[in-house]
Amino acid sequence: MFPFGPGSPGGDPAAGPRAEDPALYGGRAAAAGPLPFPPVLPQPGADAAPPSPSGSPRCPGGPSLFPAARAGELGRSGALESSAASAQGESPQPSPPRRPPGPDCRAGSRGRHGLSPSLGGPGARLFGWLRERSLGRGLFVDPARDNFRTMTNLYGSIHPADSVYLSTRTHGAVFNLEYSPDGSVLTVACEQTEVLLFDPISSKHIKTLSEAHEDCVNNIRFLDNRLFATCSDDTTIALWDLRKLNTKVCTLHGHTSWVKNIEYDTNTRLLVTSGFDGNVIIWDTNRCTEDGCPHKKFFHTRFLMRMRLTPDCSKMLISTSSGYLLILHDLDLTKSLEVGSYPILRARRTTSSSGVSPRNSLEVLTPEVPGERDRGNCITSLQLHPKGWATLLRCSSNTDDQEWTCVYEFQEGAPVRPVSPRCSLRLTHYIEEANVGRGYIKELCFSPDGRMISSPHGYGIRLLGFDKQCSELIDCLPKEASPLRVIRSLYSHNDVVLTTKFSPTHCQIASGCLSGRVSLYQPKF
Repeated sequence: MFPFGPGSPGGDPAAGPRAEDPALYGGRAAAAGPLPFPPVLPQPGADAAPPSPSGSPRCPGGPSLFPAARAGELGRSGALESSAASAQGESPQPSPPRRPPGPDCRAGSRGRHGLSPSLGGPGARLFGWLRERSLGRGLFVDPARDNFRTMTNLYGSIHPADSVYLSTRTHGAVFNLEYSPDGSVLTVACEQTEVLLFDPISSKHIKTLSEAHEDCVNNIRFLDNRLFATCSDDTTIALWDLRKLNTKVCTLHGHTSWVKNIEYDTNTRLLVTSGFDGNVIIWDTNRCTEDGCPHKKFFHTRFLMRMRLTPDCSKMLISTSSGYLLILHDLDLTKSLEVGSYPILRARRTTSSSGVSPRNSLEVLTPEVPGERDRGNCITSLQLHPKGWATLLRCSSNTDDQEWTCVYEFQEGAPVRPVSPRCSLRLTHYIEEANVGRGYIKELCFSPDGRMISSPHGYGIRLLGFDKQCSELIDCLPKEASPLRVIRSLYSHNDVVLTTKFSPTHCQIASGCLSGRVSLYQPKF
Protein backbone atom coordinates (compact mmCIF):
# COMPACT_ATOMS: atom_id res chain seq x y z
CA MET A 1 0.00 0.00 0.00
CA PHE A 2 2.89 2.29 0.78
CA PRO A 3 5.61 1.68 -1.81
CA PHE A 4 7.54 4.87 -1.21
CA GLY A 5 10.45 4.66 1.18
CA PRO A 6 12.61 7.29 2.87
CA GLY A 7 14.88 7.56 -0.10
CA SER A 8 12.12 8.35 -2.55
CA PRO A 9 11.30 11.92 -3.58
CA GLY A 10 9.21 13.43 -0.85
CA GLY A 11 10.30 10.82 1.72
CA ASP A 12 12.76 11.51 4.49
CA PRO A 13 14.03 15.09 4.14
CA ALA A 14 17.58 13.87 4.65
CA ALA A 15 17.34 11.50 1.71
CA GLY A 16 17.32 14.10 -1.03
CA PRO A 17 15.42 17.00 -2.54
CA ARG A 18 11.87 17.28 -1.25
CA ALA A 19 8.73 17.96 -3.20
CA GLU A 20 8.29 20.99 -0.96
CA ASP A 21 11.42 22.57 -2.48
CA PRO A 22 10.75 26.27 -3.15
CA ALA A 23 11.81 25.77 -6.74
CA LEU A 24 8.68 23.74 -7.28
CA TYR A 25 6.48 26.69 -6.38
CA GLY A 26 8.34 29.27 -8.34
CA GLY A 27 11.64 30.12 -6.63
CA ARG A 28 13.93 32.10 -8.89
CA ALA A 29 12.13 30.75 -11.91
CA ALA A 30 8.96 32.54 -10.83
CA ALA A 31 10.19 35.69 -12.52
CA ALA A 32 9.96 33.96 -15.87
CA GLY A 33 6.22 33.40 -15.47
CA PRO A 34 3.90 30.91 -13.84
CA LEU A 35 4.46 27.21 -14.26
CA PRO A 36 1.73 25.72 -16.49
CA PHE A 37 -0.21 23.04 -14.65
CA PRO A 38 -0.99 20.40 -15.58
CA PRO A 39 2.18 20.11 -17.69
CA VAL A 40 2.00 19.51 -21.42
CA LEU A 41 3.81 16.34 -22.41
CA PRO A 42 4.73 15.75 -26.12
CA GLN A 43 4.92 12.25 -27.55
CA PRO A 44 8.04 10.26 -26.58
CA GLY A 45 10.96 10.93 -28.86
CA ALA A 46 9.54 14.14 -30.25
CA ASP A 47 11.50 17.34 -30.09
CA ALA A 48 10.39 20.04 -27.72
CA ALA A 49 7.66 22.18 -29.20
CA PRO A 50 8.41 25.89 -29.43
CA PRO A 51 6.25 28.15 -27.32
CA SER A 52 3.05 29.49 -28.83
CA PRO A 53 2.62 33.24 -29.28
CA SER A 54 0.74 33.39 -25.98
CA GLY A 55 3.88 32.20 -24.20
CA SER A 56 2.62 28.73 -23.24
CA PRO A 57 3.71 25.41 -24.83
CA ARG A 58 1.62 23.89 -27.55
CA CYS A 59 -0.47 20.82 -26.69
CA PRO A 60 0.34 17.95 -29.09
CA GLY A 61 -0.90 15.40 -26.52
CA GLY A 62 1.37 13.19 -24.49
CA PRO A 63 1.96 10.11 -22.39
CA SER A 64 1.58 9.49 -18.66
CA LEU A 65 3.88 10.96 -16.06
CA PHE A 66 5.83 7.74 -15.47
CA PRO A 67 8.23 8.10 -18.44
CA ALA A 68 8.56 11.75 -17.50
CA ALA A 69 9.64 10.80 -14.01
CA ARG A 70 12.33 8.46 -15.33
CA ALA A 71 13.65 11.04 -17.73
CA GLY A 72 13.72 13.68 -15.04
CA GLU A 73 15.60 11.44 -12.61
CA LEU A 74 18.38 10.86 -15.13
CA GLY A 75 18.99 14.57 -15.57
CA ARG A 76 18.30 15.83 -12.05
CA SER A 77 21.88 16.74 -11.06
CA GLY A 78 22.63 18.42 -14.37
CA ALA A 79 19.43 20.41 -14.24
CA LEU A 80 20.22 21.66 -10.75
CA GLU A 81 23.67 22.80 -11.86
CA SER A 82 22.09 24.45 -14.88
CA SER A 83 19.64 26.29 -12.65
CA ALA A 84 22.44 27.58 -10.41
CA ALA A 85 24.54 28.67 -13.39
CA SER A 86 21.62 30.47 -14.98
CA ALA A 87 20.92 32.35 -11.77
CA GLN A 88 24.52 33.68 -11.77
CA GLY A 89 24.36 34.74 -15.41
CA GLU A 90 26.77 32.03 -16.58
CA SER A 91 26.35 29.66 -19.46
CA PRO A 92 25.18 26.38 -17.96
CA GLN A 93 27.14 23.25 -18.80
CA PRO A 94 25.25 20.01 -19.46
CA SER A 95 26.04 17.07 -17.19
CA PRO A 96 27.27 13.84 -18.82
CA PRO A 97 24.13 11.99 -19.93
CA ARG A 98 23.60 8.31 -19.21
CA ARG A 99 22.19 7.77 -22.68
CA PRO A 100 22.86 9.26 -26.12
CA PRO A 101 22.00 12.93 -25.99
CA GLY A 102 19.16 14.25 -28.07
CA PRO A 103 17.55 17.58 -28.73
CA ASP A 104 16.02 17.49 -25.23
CA CYS A 105 19.46 17.35 -23.57
CA ARG A 106 20.85 20.61 -24.95
CA ALA A 107 21.64 23.19 -22.28
CA GLY A 108 19.25 26.09 -22.40
CA SER A 109 16.49 24.20 -24.23
CA ARG A 110 13.06 23.72 -22.68
CA GLY A 111 13.69 20.01 -22.36
CA ARG A 112 11.77 17.02 -23.50
CA HIS A 113 8.62 17.94 -21.63
CA GLY A 114 8.43 21.57 -22.59
CA LEU A 115 9.39 22.81 -19.08
CA SER A 116 12.22 25.06 -18.01
CA PRO A 117 15.41 23.18 -17.00
CA SER A 118 15.78 25.60 -14.09
CA LEU A 119 13.30 23.39 -12.16
CA GLY A 120 15.79 20.50 -12.28
CA GLY A 121 14.32 17.16 -13.32
CA PRO A 122 10.82 18.54 -13.90
CA GLY A 123 9.17 15.18 -14.50
CA ALA A 124 10.49 13.67 -11.27
CA ARG A 125 9.64 16.77 -9.26
CA LEU A 126 6.12 17.04 -10.60
CA PHE A 127 5.50 13.34 -10.18
CA GLY A 128 6.80 13.53 -6.60
CA TRP A 129 4.63 16.56 -5.89
CA LEU A 130 1.53 14.78 -7.19
CA ARG A 131 2.34 11.73 -5.10
CA GLU A 132 2.87 13.85 -2.00
CA ARG A 133 -0.54 15.45 -2.51
CA SER A 134 -2.21 12.05 -2.86
CA LEU A 135 -0.64 10.99 0.46
CA GLY A 136 -1.86 14.13 2.23
CA ARG A 137 1.58 15.72 2.40
CA GLY A 138 3.16 18.84 1.07
CA LEU A 139 3.84 22.42 2.06
CA PHE A 140 0.26 23.54 1.49
CA VAL A 141 -1.45 20.23 2.29
CA ASP A 142 0.19 19.39 5.64
CA PRO A 143 2.24 22.40 6.84
CA ALA A 144 3.05 20.75 10.18
CA ARG A 145 4.77 17.77 8.60
CA ASP A 146 8.21 19.37 8.50
CA ASN A 147 7.95 20.25 12.18
CA PHE A 148 7.89 16.64 13.34
CA ARG A 149 11.60 16.59 14.23
CA THR A 150 11.16 19.56 16.52
CA MET A 151 8.05 18.04 18.09
CA THR A 152 9.80 14.69 18.50
CA ASN A 153 12.71 16.36 20.29
CA LEU A 154 10.30 18.22 22.55
CA TYR A 155 8.41 15.07 23.48
CA GLY A 156 11.70 13.26 24.03
CA SER A 157 12.88 16.00 26.42
CA ILE A 158 9.89 15.63 28.77
CA HIS A 159 10.77 14.38 32.26
CA PRO A 160 8.43 12.92 34.88
CA ALA A 161 9.36 15.81 37.16
CA ASP A 162 7.87 18.18 34.58
CA SER A 163 4.37 16.75 35.08
CA VAL A 164 1.59 18.89 36.53
CA TYR A 165 -1.09 17.31 38.69
CA LEU A 166 -4.64 18.56 38.27
CA SER A 167 -6.76 18.89 41.40
CA THR A 168 -9.25 16.08 40.80
CA ARG A 169 -9.77 15.36 44.53
CA THR A 170 -11.82 12.19 45.05
CA HIS A 171 -13.87 11.75 41.89
CA GLY A 172 -12.92 8.10 41.42
CA ALA A 173 -10.94 6.55 38.61
CA VAL A 174 -10.31 8.47 35.40
CA PHE A 175 -11.73 6.47 32.50
CA ASN A 176 -11.30 8.90 29.60
CA LEU A 177 -9.58 12.16 28.65
CA GLU A 178 -10.58 14.36 25.71
CA TYR A 179 -9.29 17.71 24.42
CA SER A 180 -11.45 20.15 22.52
CA PRO A 181 -10.40 20.43 18.83
CA ASP A 182 -8.70 23.80 19.49
CA GLY A 183 -6.90 22.42 22.55
CA SER A 184 -8.37 25.03 24.90
CA VAL A 185 -10.32 22.63 27.15
CA LEU A 186 -9.44 19.26 28.67
CA THR A 187 -12.37 17.13 29.82
CA VAL A 188 -12.08 14.26 32.30
CA ALA A 189 -14.58 11.38 32.54
CA CYS A 190 -14.73 10.13 36.13
CA GLU A 191 -15.93 6.96 37.76
CA GLN A 192 -18.16 8.76 40.25
CA THR A 193 -20.73 10.27 37.84
CA GLU A 194 -18.84 13.54 37.23
CA VAL A 195 -17.12 15.33 34.35
CA LEU A 196 -14.26 17.74 35.09
CA LEU A 197 -13.14 20.58 32.81
CA PHE A 198 -9.66 22.14 32.90
CA ASP A 199 -7.64 24.75 31.05
CA PRO A 200 -4.69 22.59 29.93
CA ILE A 201 -2.41 25.59 29.38
CA SER A 202 -2.75 27.15 32.83
CA SER A 203 -3.73 23.85 34.52
CA LYS A 204 -6.63 25.66 36.17
CA HIS A 205 -9.92 24.01 36.99
CA ILE A 206 -12.83 25.43 34.96
CA LYS A 207 -15.88 23.54 36.18
CA THR A 208 -17.13 20.28 37.61
CA LEU A 209 -20.30 18.82 36.12
CA SER A 210 -21.66 17.22 39.27
CA GLU A 211 -24.00 14.31 38.64
CA ALA A 212 -23.46 14.56 34.91
CA HIS A 213 -24.83 11.00 34.86
CA GLU A 214 -26.31 8.57 37.34
CA ASP A 215 -23.40 6.13 36.96
CA CYS A 216 -19.74 6.24 35.95
CA VAL A 217 -18.86 8.32 32.86
CA ASN A 218 -17.08 6.23 30.23
CA ASN A 219 -16.33 8.38 27.21
CA ILE A 220 -16.34 12.02 26.01
CA ARG A 221 -16.43 13.21 22.41
CA PHE A 222 -16.33 16.80 21.08
CA LEU A 223 -18.57 17.51 18.10
CA ASP A 224 -16.97 20.93 17.56
CA ASN A 225 -15.19 23.52 19.72
CA ARG A 226 -18.23 24.07 21.95
CA LEU A 227 -20.51 20.99 21.82
CA PHE A 228 -19.50 17.67 23.37
CA ALA A 229 -21.19 14.40 24.27
CA THR A 230 -20.73 12.08 27.25
CA CYS A 231 -21.88 8.48 27.75
CA SER A 232 -22.31 6.43 30.86
CA ASP A 233 -23.12 3.12 32.45
CA ASP A 234 -26.57 4.57 33.15
CA THR A 235 -27.30 3.67 29.45
CA THR A 236 -27.69 7.35 28.37
CA ILE A 237 -25.78 9.89 26.29
CA ALA A 238 -25.77 13.56 27.24
CA LEU A 239 -25.05 16.58 25.02
CA TRP A 240 -23.36 19.65 26.55
CA ASP A 241 -22.55 23.19 25.43
CA LEU A 242 -19.43 24.88 26.82
CA ARG A 243 -21.26 28.21 26.78
CA LYS A 244 -23.99 26.91 29.10
CA LEU A 245 -22.73 24.16 31.37
CA ASN A 246 -25.39 24.54 34.06
CA THR A 247 -27.77 22.24 32.19
CA LYS A 248 -27.54 19.56 29.52
CA VAL A 249 -28.56 20.36 25.98
CA CYS A 250 -30.47 17.05 25.97
CA THR A 251 -30.30 13.44 27.12
CA LEU A 252 -30.44 10.57 24.62
CA HIS A 253 -32.14 7.27 25.50
CA GLY A 254 -31.88 4.17 23.34
CA HIS A 255 -29.30 1.73 24.72
CA THR A 256 -30.25 -1.02 27.15
CA SER A 257 -26.83 -1.50 28.75
CA TRP A 258 -23.63 0.40 29.49
CA VAL A 259 -22.68 2.89 26.74
CA LYS A 260 -18.94 2.78 26.17
CA ASN A 261 -18.08 4.64 22.99
CA ILE A 262 -19.03 7.78 21.01
CA GLU A 263 -18.08 8.67 17.43
CA TYR A 264 -19.18 11.57 15.21
CA ASP A 265 -19.53 11.90 11.44
CA THR A 266 -18.79 15.56 10.70
CA ASN A 267 -20.09 15.25 7.13
CA THR A 268 -23.60 14.15 8.02
CA ARG A 269 -23.60 15.38 11.65
CA LEU A 270 -24.66 11.94 12.83
CA LEU A 271 -23.67 10.80 16.30
CA VAL A 272 -22.71 7.12 16.56
CA THR A 273 -22.66 5.27 19.90
CA SER A 274 -21.97 1.68 20.98
CA GLY A 275 -22.54 -0.21 24.19
CA PHE A 276 -22.32 -3.54 25.91
CA ASP A 277 -25.83 -4.32 24.70
CA GLY A 278 -24.14 -5.06 21.35
CA ASN A 279 -25.91 -2.21 19.57
CA VAL A 280 -24.47 0.56 17.40
CA ILE A 281 -27.03 3.39 17.35
CA ILE A 282 -27.17 6.41 15.01
CA TRP A 283 -28.46 9.75 16.36
CA ASP A 284 -29.48 12.60 14.03
CA THR A 285 -28.15 15.73 15.75
CA ASN A 286 -29.54 17.85 12.91
CA ARG A 287 -32.99 17.40 14.46
CA CYS A 288 -32.01 17.53 18.10
CA THR A 289 -34.53 18.95 20.63
CA GLU A 290 -34.68 19.15 24.40
CA ASP A 291 -36.40 15.76 24.37
CA GLY A 292 -33.58 14.10 22.43
CA CYS A 293 -32.69 13.17 18.85
CA PRO A 294 -34.25 10.80 16.32
CA HIS A 295 -32.29 7.54 16.35
CA LYS A 296 -32.17 4.06 14.90
CA LYS A 297 -30.24 0.86 15.53
CA PHE A 298 -27.59 0.55 12.84
CA PHE A 299 -25.79 -2.66 13.74
CA HIS A 300 -25.80 -5.40 16.37
CA THR A 301 -23.27 -8.04 17.38
CA ARG A 302 -22.37 -9.97 20.47
CA PHE A 303 -19.39 -9.23 22.72
CA LEU A 304 -19.00 -5.67 21.37
CA MET A 305 -16.20 -3.71 23.08
CA ARG A 306 -15.24 -0.65 21.02
CA MET A 307 -16.37 1.01 17.78
CA ARG A 308 -14.48 3.56 15.67
CA LEU A 309 -14.96 5.44 12.40
CA THR A 310 -12.05 6.11 10.06
CA PRO A 311 -11.21 9.81 9.61
CA ASP A 312 -13.03 9.93 6.26
CA CYS A 313 -15.97 7.92 7.69
CA SER A 314 -15.64 5.33 4.91
CA LYS A 315 -15.20 2.42 7.33
CA MET A 316 -16.44 1.38 10.74
CA LEU A 317 -14.29 -0.88 12.92
CA ILE A 318 -15.74 -2.86 15.82
CA SER A 319 -13.64 -4.81 18.32
CA THR A 320 -15.00 -7.64 20.45
CA SER A 321 -14.09 -9.38 23.67
CA SER A 322 -13.92 -12.67 21.73
CA GLY A 323 -10.95 -11.52 19.65
CA TYR A 324 -12.79 -10.69 16.42
CA LEU A 325 -12.42 -7.40 14.58
CA LEU A 326 -15.31 -6.41 12.30
CA ILE A 327 -14.84 -3.94 9.43
CA LEU A 328 -17.76 -2.36 7.57
CA HIS A 329 -16.56 -1.10 4.18
CA ASP A 330 -18.07 1.67 2.04
CA LEU A 331 -19.96 2.85 5.07
CA ASP A 332 -23.44 4.25 4.66
CA LEU A 333 -24.89 5.26 8.03
CA THR A 334 -28.36 5.79 6.56
CA LYS A 335 -28.82 2.04 6.03
CA SER A 336 -29.13 -0.48 8.84
CA LEU A 337 -27.36 -3.83 8.91
CA GLU A 338 -29.38 -6.10 11.19
CA VAL A 339 -27.40 -9.23 12.00
CA GLY A 340 -27.07 -11.18 15.19
CA SER A 341 -24.35 -13.81 15.25
CA TYR A 342 -20.94 -14.55 13.79
CA PRO A 343 -22.08 -17.36 11.43
CA ILE A 344 -24.41 -14.82 9.79
CA LEU A 345 -21.64 -12.24 9.68
CA ARG A 346 -19.29 -14.67 7.96
CA ALA A 347 -21.99 -15.65 5.46
CA ARG A 348 -22.44 -12.01 4.43
CA ARG A 349 -18.85 -11.61 3.26
CA THR A 350 -19.95 -11.57 -0.37
CA THR A 351 -19.70 -9.33 -3.40
CA SER A 352 -22.27 -8.39 -6.01
CA SER A 353 -22.41 -9.95 -9.48
CA SER A 354 -20.44 -6.99 -10.83
CA GLY A 355 -17.53 -7.84 -8.50
CA VAL A 356 -17.98 -4.67 -6.46
CA SER A 357 -18.74 -5.01 -2.76
CA PRO A 358 -22.06 -3.44 -1.74
CA ARG A 359 -22.35 -0.61 0.74
CA ASN A 360 -21.75 -1.66 4.34
CA SER A 361 -20.04 -4.86 3.17
CA LEU A 362 -18.71 -6.74 6.17
CA GLU A 363 -15.35 -8.33 6.90
CA VAL A 364 -14.62 -10.48 9.95
CA LEU A 365 -10.98 -10.75 11.02
CA THR A 366 -9.03 -12.38 13.81
CA PRO A 367 -5.99 -10.09 14.09
CA GLU A 368 -2.66 -11.78 14.65
CA VAL A 369 -1.32 -11.12 18.14
CA PRO A 370 2.26 -12.06 19.14
CA GLY A 371 2.37 -14.83 21.71
CA GLU A 372 -1.35 -15.58 21.33
CA ARG A 373 -1.32 -17.94 18.38
CA ASP A 374 -2.77 -20.86 20.33
CA ARG A 375 -4.98 -18.90 22.75
CA GLY A 376 -7.88 -16.52 22.38
CA ASN A 377 -7.60 -12.84 23.18
CA CYS A 378 -9.78 -9.86 23.95
CA ILE A 379 -9.46 -6.59 21.99
CA THR A 380 -10.02 -4.06 24.76
CA SER A 381 -8.96 -0.80 23.08
CA LEU A 382 -9.24 0.36 19.47
CA GLN A 383 -7.84 3.52 17.87
CA LEU A 384 -7.23 4.67 14.29
CA HIS A 385 -4.31 6.47 12.66
CA PRO A 386 -5.16 10.18 12.07
CA LYS A 387 -4.80 9.64 8.31
CA GLY A 388 -6.61 6.31 8.28
CA TRP A 389 -3.51 4.28 7.36
CA ALA A 390 -3.58 1.85 10.26
CA THR A 391 -5.42 0.72 13.36
CA LEU A 392 -4.03 0.50 16.89
CA LEU A 393 -5.21 -2.29 19.19
CA ARG A 394 -4.67 -3.14 22.84
CA CYS A 395 -5.16 -6.89 23.30
CA SER A 396 -5.14 -9.07 26.38
CA SER A 397 -5.18 -12.85 26.60
CA ASN A 398 -8.27 -14.67 27.76
CA THR A 399 -6.30 -15.82 30.79
CA ASP A 400 -5.36 -12.18 31.43
CA ASP A 401 -1.66 -12.97 31.82
CA GLN A 402 -0.39 -11.09 28.74
CA GLU A 403 -1.12 -7.71 27.17
CA TRP A 404 0.02 -6.34 23.82
CA THR A 405 -0.13 -3.10 21.85
CA CYS A 406 -0.27 -3.83 18.11
CA VAL A 407 -0.35 -1.72 14.93
CA TYR A 408 -2.03 -3.10 11.81
CA GLU A 409 -1.71 -1.59 8.35
CA PHE A 410 -4.78 -1.38 6.13
CA GLN A 411 -4.08 -3.34 2.94
CA GLU A 412 -6.29 -2.02 0.15
CA GLY A 413 -6.68 -3.74 -3.17
CA ALA A 414 -6.62 -7.43 -4.03
CA PRO A 415 -7.45 -9.91 -1.26
CA VAL A 416 -4.50 -11.46 0.54
CA ARG A 417 -6.40 -14.76 0.90
CA PRO A 418 -9.12 -16.12 -1.39
CA VAL A 419 -11.68 -16.04 1.43
CA SER A 420 -10.82 -12.51 2.44
CA PRO A 421 -12.64 -9.40 1.17
CA ARG A 422 -10.99 -6.36 -0.41
CA CYS A 423 -9.24 -5.08 2.68
CA SER A 424 -7.27 -6.94 5.30
CA LEU A 425 -5.04 -5.95 8.18
CA ARG A 426 -1.34 -6.77 8.37
CA LEU A 427 0.52 -6.69 11.68
CA THR A 428 3.43 -4.27 11.27
CA HIS A 429 4.50 -3.34 14.84
CA TYR A 430 3.91 -4.61 18.34
CA ILE A 431 5.15 -4.38 21.92
CA GLU A 432 4.32 -6.27 25.09
CA GLU A 433 2.78 -4.21 27.88
CA ALA A 434 2.98 -4.43 31.67
CA ASN A 435 0.27 -6.80 32.79
CA VAL A 436 -1.05 -4.74 35.72
CA GLY A 437 -4.51 -3.46 36.51
CA ARG A 438 -6.21 -6.60 35.29
CA GLY A 439 -9.84 -6.21 34.36
CA TYR A 440 -9.51 -2.50 33.48
CA ILE A 441 -9.45 -1.17 29.92
CA LYS A 442 -6.38 0.91 29.04
CA GLU A 443 -7.06 3.57 26.41
CA LEU A 444 -4.07 4.45 24.22
CA CYS A 445 -3.79 6.98 21.37
CA PHE A 446 -1.87 8.24 18.34
CA SER A 447 -0.24 11.65 18.28
CA PRO A 448 -1.97 14.23 16.02
CA ASP A 449 0.52 13.55 13.20
CA GLY A 450 0.41 9.78 13.70
CA ARG A 451 4.14 9.40 14.29
CA MET A 452 3.99 8.50 17.98
CA ILE A 453 1.82 6.38 20.27
CA SER A 454 1.10 7.10 23.92
CA SER A 455 0.34 3.91 25.79
CA PRO A 456 -0.50 3.33 29.49
CA HIS A 457 2.24 1.23 31.07
CA GLY A 458 1.90 0.35 34.72
CA TYR A 459 2.05 3.51 36.82
CA GLY A 460 2.94 5.72 33.87
CA ILE A 461 2.93 5.98 30.09
CA ARG A 462 5.34 5.10 27.30
CA LEU A 463 5.84 7.10 24.12
CA LEU A 464 6.35 4.66 21.26
CA GLY A 465 7.55 5.17 17.69
CA PHE A 466 7.77 3.05 14.57
CA ASP A 467 11.54 3.65 14.60
CA LYS A 468 14.01 5.67 16.66
CA GLN A 469 13.52 8.74 14.46
CA CYS A 470 9.70 8.68 14.86
CA SER A 471 9.32 8.41 11.09
CA GLU A 472 6.02 8.32 9.26
CA LEU A 473 4.50 4.85 9.20
CA ILE A 474 4.59 4.61 5.40
CA ASP A 475 8.31 5.49 5.42
CA CYS A 476 9.34 2.62 7.72
CA LEU A 477 6.97 -0.26 6.98
CA PRO A 478 8.83 -3.50 7.76
CA LYS A 479 8.54 -6.65 5.66
CA GLU A 480 7.79 -8.58 8.83
CA ALA A 481 6.25 -7.43 12.09
CA SER A 482 8.82 -5.65 14.25
CA PRO A 483 8.81 -4.21 17.79
CA LEU A 484 7.74 -0.65 18.47
CA ARG A 485 10.55 1.57 19.76
CA VAL A 486 10.28 3.16 23.20
CA ILE A 487 11.01 6.88 22.77
CA ARG A 488 10.31 7.94 26.36
CA SER A 489 8.92 6.44 29.56
CA LEU A 490 7.12 8.74 31.99
CA TYR A 491 6.12 7.43 35.42
CA SER A 492 4.50 9.92 37.78
CA HIS A 493 1.33 8.22 39.08
CA ASN A 494 0.78 6.28 42.26
CA ASP A 495 -1.71 3.87 40.66
CA VAL A 496 -2.38 2.10 37.37
CA VAL A 497 -2.79 4.48 34.40
CA LEU A 498 -6.01 3.79 32.49
CA THR A 499 -6.07 6.48 29.78
CA THR A 500 -3.82 8.94 27.96
CA LYS A 501 -4.28 11.63 25.30
CA PHE A 502 -2.17 13.96 23.13
CA SER A 503 -3.16 17.59 22.86
CA PRO A 504 -4.25 18.37 19.28
CA THR A 505 -2.52 21.77 19.27
CA HIS A 506 0.23 21.87 21.94
CA CYS A 507 3.20 19.73 22.92
CA GLN A 508 1.36 18.18 25.83
CA ILE A 509 0.21 14.74 26.95
CA ALA A 510 -2.41 13.99 29.60
CA SER A 511 -2.80 10.77 31.56
CA GLY A 512 -5.29 9.60 34.17
CA CYS A 513 -5.05 6.76 36.68
CA LEU A 514 -7.17 4.47 38.79
CA SER A 515 -6.92 6.63 41.91
CA GLY A 516 -8.26 9.71 40.06
CA ARG A 517 -5.08 11.69 39.46
CA VAL A 518 -4.58 13.49 36.14
CA SER A 519 -1.05 14.42 35.02
CA LEU A 520 0.00 16.80 32.26
CA TYR A 521 3.40 16.23 30.66
CA GLN A 522 5.02 19.05 28.75
CA PRO A 523 8.62 20.24 28.23
CA LYS A 524 9.99 23.07 30.31
CA PHE A 525 11.82 25.89 28.56
